[in-house]
Amino acid sequence: MTHSLTPRDKGNLPALGAPPLIRLDAYVAEDGSTVVNGHLLDMGGTRPPNETILDAIAMFARTLGAPVAATVIDRTAQQVARLRVHPDGSSRTIGEDEDLPPGRERTAAEEEAFPPLARVERIIQHAQREELHAAFVLASALREHLTLRRGAEDELSLEARAIEAYLAYLRGDHMLSTVLALTVARIRCRTDLNRAAPDVARATAAWQRLWDEGQVATRGQELLHMWERLSAAGLLQEASHHAMAQAVRSRLAQGGRSVPQGSAPAAAALTAGPGQAPAPAAPEDKPLKPTRRGLRRFTRRAGRSPGQSS
Repeated sequence: MTHSLTPRDKGNLPALGAPPLIRLDAYVAEDGSTVVNGHLLDMGGTRPPNETILDAIAMFARTLGAPVAATVIDRTAQQVARLRVHPDGSSRTIGEDEDLPPGRERTAAEEEAFPPLARVERIIQHAQREELHAAFVLASALREHLTLRRGAEDELSLEARAIEAYLAYLRGDHMLSTVLALTVARIRCRTDLNRAAPDVARATAAWQRLWDEGQVATRGQELLHMWERLSAAGLLQEASHHAMAQAVRSRLAQGGRSVPQGSAPAAAALTAGPGQAPAPAAPEDKPLKPTRRGLRRFTRRAGRSPGQSS
Protein backbone atom coordinates (compact mmCIF):
# COMPACT_ATOMS: atom_id res chain seq x y z
CA MET A 1 0.00 0.00 0.00
CA THR A 2 1.83 3.06 -1.25
CA HIS A 3 0.95 6.66 -0.49
CA SER A 4 2.39 9.71 -2.18
CA LEU A 5 4.28 11.82 0.32
CA THR A 6 4.50 14.82 -1.98
CA PRO A 7 3.18 17.83 -0.05
CA ARG A 8 -0.19 18.86 -1.44
CA ASP A 9 0.43 22.58 -1.53
CA LYS A 10 3.09 25.16 -0.75
CA GLY A 11 1.15 26.26 2.31
CA ASN A 12 2.34 23.07 4.01
CA LEU A 13 6.01 23.98 3.56
CA PRO A 14 8.44 26.26 5.40
CA ALA A 15 9.83 29.17 3.43
CA LEU A 16 12.46 28.06 0.90
CA GLY A 17 15.99 28.40 2.22
CA ALA A 18 14.79 29.04 5.79
CA PRO A 19 15.79 26.91 8.76
CA PRO A 20 13.25 24.10 9.14
CA LEU A 21 10.26 25.38 11.06
CA ILE A 22 8.22 22.20 10.79
CA ARG A 23 9.60 18.93 12.03
CA LEU A 24 8.43 15.81 10.22
CA ASP A 25 7.66 12.65 12.14
CA ALA A 26 8.21 8.99 11.44
CA TYR A 27 7.36 5.79 13.27
CA VAL A 28 8.61 2.22 13.08
CA ALA A 29 6.28 -0.36 14.65
CA GLU A 30 7.48 -3.53 16.37
CA ASP A 31 6.84 -5.50 13.17
CA GLY A 32 8.83 -3.03 11.04
CA SER A 33 5.81 -1.27 9.53
CA THR A 34 6.85 2.30 8.74
CA VAL A 35 4.86 5.54 8.90
CA VAL A 36 5.95 9.02 7.79
CA ASN A 37 3.67 11.99 8.51
CA GLY A 38 0.65 9.76 8.94
CA HIS A 39 1.20 7.69 5.78
CA LEU A 40 1.97 3.99 5.88
CA LEU A 41 4.85 3.35 3.47
CA ASP A 42 5.38 0.45 1.09
CA MET A 43 8.94 -0.69 1.73
CA GLY A 44 9.25 -2.68 -1.47
CA GLY A 45 9.38 -6.05 0.25
CA THR A 46 12.88 -6.13 1.73
CA ARG A 47 13.97 -2.53 2.32
CA PRO A 48 14.87 -1.69 5.92
CA PRO A 49 12.61 0.86 7.62
CA ASN A 50 15.45 3.34 8.22
CA GLU A 51 16.21 3.54 4.49
CA THR A 52 12.55 4.05 3.63
CA ILE A 53 12.32 6.84 6.19
CA LEU A 54 15.48 8.59 5.00
CA ASP A 55 14.34 8.49 1.37
CA ALA A 56 10.93 9.92 2.25
CA ILE A 57 12.34 12.75 4.36
CA ALA A 58 15.04 13.54 1.78
CA MET A 59 12.26 14.01 -0.77
CA PHE A 60 10.78 16.74 1.41
CA ALA A 61 14.21 18.37 1.78
CA ARG A 62 14.70 18.41 -2.00
CA THR A 63 11.23 19.92 -2.47
CA LEU A 64 12.05 22.64 0.04
CA GLY A 65 15.63 23.20 -1.01
CA ALA A 66 16.49 23.30 2.69
CA PRO A 67 17.39 20.88 5.49
CA VAL A 68 14.49 19.12 7.16
CA ALA A 69 14.22 18.19 10.82
CA ALA A 70 12.57 14.90 11.74
CA THR A 71 11.78 12.85 14.82
CA VAL A 72 11.68 9.07 14.45
CA ILE A 73 10.07 6.87 17.11
CA ASP A 74 11.55 3.42 16.49
CA ARG A 75 9.84 0.71 18.51
CA THR A 76 12.12 -1.99 17.07
CA ALA A 77 15.07 -0.31 18.80
CA GLN A 78 13.06 1.30 21.63
CA GLN A 79 14.62 4.64 20.72
CA VAL A 80 13.75 8.15 19.62
CA ALA A 81 16.00 9.46 16.84
CA ARG A 82 16.24 13.16 16.01
CA LEU A 83 17.49 13.78 12.48
CA ARG A 84 18.61 16.53 10.17
CA VAL A 85 18.25 15.54 6.50
CA HIS A 86 19.63 17.70 3.65
CA PRO A 87 18.46 18.13 0.05
CA ASP A 88 21.49 16.15 -1.22
CA GLY A 89 20.18 13.14 0.70
CA SER A 90 22.78 13.28 3.46
CA SER A 91 21.60 12.94 7.03
CA ARG A 92 22.84 12.75 10.58
CA THR A 93 21.34 12.19 13.98
CA ILE A 94 21.41 15.17 16.30
CA GLY A 95 21.18 15.66 20.02
CA GLU A 96 18.28 17.31 21.79
CA ASP A 97 20.35 20.47 22.19
CA GLU A 98 20.59 20.72 18.38
CA ASP A 99 16.91 20.01 17.76
CA LEU A 100 14.30 22.66 17.10
CA PRO A 101 13.43 24.34 20.41
CA PRO A 102 10.16 23.15 21.95
CA GLY A 103 7.17 25.41 22.20
CA ARG A 104 3.49 25.78 21.41
CA GLU A 105 4.18 27.86 18.31
CA ARG A 106 6.23 25.12 16.67
CA THR A 107 3.78 22.40 17.70
CA ALA A 108 0.92 24.43 16.22
CA ALA A 109 2.85 24.93 12.96
CA GLU A 110 3.64 21.22 12.69
CA GLU A 111 0.06 20.19 13.33
CA GLU A 112 -1.31 22.80 10.93
CA ALA A 113 0.89 21.36 8.18
CA PHE A 114 0.05 17.75 9.00
CA PRO A 115 -3.25 17.90 10.94
CA PRO A 116 -4.00 15.14 13.48
CA LEU A 117 -7.66 15.11 12.41
CA ALA A 118 -6.68 14.38 8.81
CA ARG A 119 -4.67 11.45 10.12
CA VAL A 120 -7.66 10.23 12.11
CA GLU A 121 -9.77 10.36 8.93
CA ARG A 122 -7.18 8.21 7.17
CA ILE A 123 -7.23 5.72 10.06
CA ILE A 124 -11.03 5.53 9.85
CA GLN A 125 -10.88 4.94 6.10
CA HIS A 126 -8.52 1.99 6.60
CA ALA A 127 -10.77 0.58 9.33
CA GLN A 128 -13.86 0.92 7.15
CA ARG A 129 -12.08 -1.08 4.45
CA GLU A 130 -11.25 -3.66 7.16
CA GLU A 131 -7.54 -2.91 6.77
CA LEU A 132 -7.16 -3.23 10.52
CA HIS A 133 -3.39 -3.69 10.61
CA ALA A 134 -2.81 -0.48 8.66
CA ALA A 135 -5.36 1.39 10.77
CA PHE A 136 -3.78 0.15 14.01
CA VAL A 137 -0.21 1.04 13.00
CA LEU A 138 -1.30 4.54 11.93
CA ALA A 139 -3.17 4.99 15.22
CA SER A 140 -0.14 3.87 17.21
CA ALA A 141 2.09 6.30 15.31
CA LEU A 142 -0.33 9.16 15.91
CA ARG A 143 -0.66 8.40 19.62
CA GLU A 144 3.10 8.05 20.13
CA HIS A 145 3.96 11.34 18.43
CA LEU A 146 1.13 13.30 20.06
CA THR A 147 2.20 11.94 23.45
CA LEU A 148 5.83 12.85 22.78
CA ARG A 149 4.90 16.40 21.71
CA ARG A 150 1.95 17.19 23.97
CA GLY A 151 2.14 14.73 26.87
CA ALA A 152 0.00 11.72 27.74
CA GLU A 153 -2.74 13.78 29.41
CA ASP A 154 -3.37 16.06 26.43
CA GLU A 155 -6.85 15.71 24.95
CA LEU A 156 -5.63 14.79 21.47
CA SER A 157 -3.20 12.24 22.92
CA LEU A 158 -6.03 10.67 24.90
CA GLU A 159 -8.32 10.50 21.88
CA ALA A 160 -5.59 8.86 19.80
CA ARG A 161 -4.97 6.27 22.53
CA ALA A 162 -8.69 5.50 22.74
CA ILE A 163 -8.84 4.97 18.97
CA GLU A 164 -5.80 2.68 19.23
CA ALA A 165 -7.52 0.71 22.02
CA TYR A 166 -10.64 0.28 19.89
CA LEU A 167 -8.66 -0.95 16.89
CA ALA A 168 -6.78 -3.43 19.10
CA TYR A 169 -10.20 -4.65 20.26
CA LEU A 170 -11.39 -5.08 16.67
CA ARG A 171 -8.21 -7.03 15.88
CA GLY A 172 -8.92 -9.40 18.77
CA ASP A 173 -5.95 -8.24 20.88
CA HIS A 174 -8.01 -7.80 24.01
CA MET A 175 -5.04 -7.67 26.37
CA LEU A 176 -3.52 -4.69 24.55
CA SER A 177 -6.93 -3.10 24.16
CA THR A 178 -7.49 -3.38 27.91
CA VAL A 179 -4.07 -1.89 28.72
CA LEU A 180 -4.61 1.06 26.38
CA ALA A 181 -8.19 1.69 27.48
CA LEU A 182 -7.26 1.47 31.16
CA THR A 183 -4.50 4.01 30.61
CA VAL A 184 -7.08 6.36 29.13
CA ALA A 185 -9.48 5.71 32.01
CA ARG A 186 -6.80 6.33 34.66
CA ILE A 187 -5.85 9.68 33.17
CA ARG A 188 -9.46 10.77 32.88
CA CYS A 189 -10.24 9.76 36.46
CA ARG A 190 -7.28 11.80 37.61
CA THR A 191 -7.85 14.89 35.47
CA ASP A 192 -11.61 15.09 34.82
CA LEU A 193 -13.68 12.65 36.87
CA ASN A 194 -16.94 14.10 35.54
CA ARG A 195 -16.11 12.77 32.06
CA ALA A 196 -14.55 9.46 33.13
CA ALA A 197 -17.52 7.06 33.12
CA PRO A 198 -17.59 6.40 29.33
CA ASP A 199 -13.85 5.71 29.38
CA VAL A 200 -14.11 3.31 32.31
CA ALA A 201 -16.92 1.60 30.37
CA ARG A 202 -14.66 1.18 27.33
CA ALA A 203 -11.92 -0.31 29.48
CA THR A 204 -14.46 -2.66 31.07
CA ALA A 205 -15.67 -3.78 27.64
CA ALA A 206 -12.14 -4.82 26.67
CA TRP A 207 -11.47 -6.41 30.09
CA GLN A 208 -14.58 -8.60 29.73
CA ARG A 209 -12.85 -10.41 26.86
CA LEU A 210 -9.78 -11.38 28.89
CA TRP A 211 -9.24 -15.01 29.84
CA ASP A 212 -5.99 -14.92 31.84
CA GLU A 213 -7.11 -15.20 35.48
CA GLY A 214 -4.24 -13.11 36.81
CA GLN A 215 -4.92 -10.29 34.38
CA VAL A 216 -8.65 -10.52 34.97
CA ALA A 217 -8.13 -10.15 38.73
CA THR A 218 -5.51 -7.38 38.57
CA ARG A 219 -7.22 -5.26 35.92
CA GLY A 220 -10.64 -6.01 37.40
CA GLN A 221 -9.68 -4.67 40.82
CA GLU A 222 -8.54 -1.45 39.20
CA LEU A 223 -11.79 -1.17 37.25
CA LEU A 224 -13.84 -1.86 40.36
CA HIS A 225 -11.99 0.93 42.20
CA MET A 226 -12.83 3.30 39.32
CA TRP A 227 -16.51 2.33 39.29
CA GLU A 228 -16.75 2.73 43.08
CA ARG A 229 -15.11 6.13 42.90
CA LEU A 230 -17.56 7.24 40.21
CA SER A 231 -20.47 5.89 42.25
CA ALA A 232 -19.34 7.71 45.39
CA ALA A 233 -19.18 10.94 43.39
CA GLY A 234 -22.73 10.41 42.10
CA LEU A 235 -21.50 10.10 38.52
CA LEU A 236 -23.08 6.76 37.57
CA GLN A 237 -26.18 8.08 35.87
CA GLU A 238 -26.61 5.63 32.98
CA ALA A 239 -28.16 2.21 33.46
CA SER A 240 -25.51 0.65 31.20
CA HIS A 241 -22.75 1.95 33.47
CA HIS A 242 -24.45 0.52 36.57
CA ALA A 243 -24.69 -2.79 34.72
CA MET A 244 -21.01 -2.77 33.80
CA ALA A 245 -19.96 -1.92 37.34
CA GLN A 246 -22.04 -4.83 38.62
CA ALA A 247 -20.58 -7.11 35.96
CA VAL A 248 -17.07 -6.36 37.24
CA ARG A 249 -18.11 -7.07 40.85
CA SER A 250 -19.79 -10.33 39.86
CA ARG A 251 -16.90 -11.60 37.80
CA LEU A 252 -14.38 -10.86 40.53
CA ALA A 253 -16.65 -12.53 43.09
CA GLN A 254 -16.77 -15.61 40.85
CA GLY A 255 -12.99 -15.79 40.87
CA GLY A 256 -12.41 -14.18 37.50
CA ARG A 257 -14.56 -16.46 35.36
CA SER A 258 -15.78 -14.82 32.19
CA VAL A 259 -19.02 -12.86 32.27
CA PRO A 260 -21.61 -14.32 29.86
CA GLN A 261 -21.50 -12.55 26.53
CA GLY A 262 -24.10 -9.81 26.28
CA SER A 263 -24.35 -9.23 30.03
CA ALA A 264 -23.05 -5.70 29.51
CA PRO A 265 -22.91 -3.42 26.47
CA ALA A 266 -19.33 -4.20 25.49
CA ALA A 267 -18.51 -3.39 21.88
CA ALA A 268 -21.06 -0.61 21.65
CA ALA A 269 -19.33 1.21 24.49
CA LEU A 270 -15.89 0.99 22.91
CA THR A 271 -15.42 4.05 20.73
CA ALA A 272 -12.87 6.83 20.61
CA GLY A 273 -12.51 8.73 23.88
CA PRO A 274 -9.96 9.41 26.67
CA GLY A 275 -9.44 8.68 30.41
CA GLN A 276 -7.10 7.40 33.20
CA ALA A 277 -6.44 7.57 37.06
CA PRO A 278 -3.44 7.15 39.38
CA ALA A 279 -1.80 3.80 38.63
CA PRO A 280 1.27 2.42 36.90
CA ALA A 281 2.02 3.71 33.42
CA ALA A 282 1.20 1.45 30.50
CA PRO A 283 4.17 -0.61 29.26
CA GLU A 284 4.21 1.21 25.93
CA ASP A 285 4.75 4.49 27.78
CA LYS A 286 8.13 3.52 29.17
CA PRO A 287 10.54 6.32 28.17
CA LEU A 288 12.37 5.66 24.94
CA LYS A 289 16.13 6.17 24.83
CA PRO A 290 17.40 9.09 22.72
CA THR A 291 19.74 7.98 19.97
CA ARG A 292 23.41 8.81 20.05
CA ARG A 293 24.75 11.33 17.56
CA GLY A 294 26.01 9.58 14.45
CA LEU A 295 23.92 6.43 14.87
CA ARG A 296 24.65 4.61 11.65
CA ARG A 297 21.08 3.54 10.90
CA PHE A 298 20.02 7.11 10.27
CA THR A 299 23.29 8.53 8.96
CA ARG A 300 23.89 8.92 5.24
CA ARG A 301 26.75 10.64 3.44
CA ALA A 302 26.18 13.16 0.64
CA GLY A 303 26.01 11.55 -2.76
CA ARG A 304 24.80 8.19 -1.54
CA SER A 305 22.03 6.84 -3.70
CA PRO A 306 18.57 6.36 -2.15
CA GLY A 307 18.50 3.32 0.08
CA GLN A 308 22.22 3.49 0.94
CA SER A 309 23.25 4.48 4.44
CA SER A 310 26.83 5.15 5.43
